[in-house]
Amino acid sequence: MRLLRTLDTLPIELRGGAVAIGNFDGVHQGHARIVQRLLERARRLNGPAIVFTFDPHPVQVLRPGSAPPPLTWTERKAELLFELGVDAVLAYPTDDALLRLAPGEFFQRIVCQRLRARALVEGPNFRFGHERAGDLQTLRQLCRQSGVELDVVEPIEIGGQYVSSSRIRDLVRGGQVLDAARQLTRPYRVRGLVTHGARRGRQIGFPTANLDGIDTLIPAPGVYAGRALAAQGTWEAAINIGPNPTFGEHGPKFEVHLLDFIGSLYGEVVEVDILARLRDIQPFDSVQQLQEQLRRDVEDTRQRIRDWKF
Repeated sequence: MRLLRTLDTLPIELRGGAVAIGNFDGVHQGHARIVQRLLERARRLNGPAIVFTFDPHPVQVLRPGSAPPPLTWTERKAELLFELGVDAVLAYPTDDALLRLAPGEFFQRIVCQRLRARALVEGPNFRFGHERAGDLQTLRQLCRQSGVELDVVEPIEIGGQYVSSSRIRDLVRGGQVLDAARQLTRPYRVRGLVTHGARRGRQIGFPTANLDGIDTLIPAPGVYAGRALAAQGTWEAAINIGPNPTFGEHGPKFEVHLLDFIGSLYGEVVEVDILARLRDIQPFDSVQQLQEQLRRDVEDTRQRIRDWKF
């Protein structure tokens, strides 16, 4: 299992197999179906199963500021794909030179010459090359001319809608993290650096880790149940996303109360699985009322995690 970022030193044992190309943002159930077919094809060829993805998302290069916020960072994406069984993930650096390649050039240079792929596995909406000019019809023609096998995998439908990164992004934006998790292969996760806050949580008996620098989509404001993963271990966690109106603080925050944790996390990177939404953010008339609600939040968190099917 390898995460690679260049084709220049691609080992020979990772050439000549089956390849799936795409963004794979979030690594959802539709991606899992593609990977399943990829593994089947790789076994038939007695070759490696490779996912070729892009870092950053091509839209970030083409139209900076208009790219959708990612659901996963590159290392997490690779971790999820490895769990599904792929042999290697190639997170290719996205630059103008790559994006200027016409579909035929991309196919010949990347698929044939560098990866030496003998099979491709893609979803039905796959497009490639400069300005996304290449579609499945183009790909079929190129594969026939080069002797590359092509599998097109049908999408997965849940709740009357096709599973997609865009759909999951909408669910996360709306705080519907449980529905998002049903479409993902793992619960929705973010990561951030623990920094110093106002320490009000500690003062009222509910210390929190304040996360900054989160580089993926943050769910809608609210209180959530989840799990926090740090170097010292994993803890159940009550998560507050949004402002703290009881103390007149209206700026967005991401605060994590690790249940039963004793110690310090300052300066560490913590990953957080956001499992279920408990309630809206609301102001309280007194600190005592807030404390009472936080105690209920902790109990609700424990119950939601007991009920969760991992």
